[in-house]
Amino acid sequence: MKKIDKDMTIGEIIELVPEAVPLIQKYFHGGCYQCPAMKLETLEMGAMLHGHDIDVLIAELEKLPQKE
Repeated sequence: MKKIDKDMTIGEIIELVPEAVPLIQKYFHGGCYQCPAMKLETLEMGAMLHGHDIDVLIAELEKLPQKE
């Protein structure tokens, strides 16, 4: 199991944890998982831009099953 960290892009996280899409939608107001910037924007950048605590977001993402 790979550890999710704040420097991973949103695209990397979705690739690793496909079930993260609803969570990304919840925290980033729907569109971030479809945005072309998701391949460049880190989880930390997204959390900061949308006013969320990165540690809370990572904790929720780590509860989801990763792709094998």
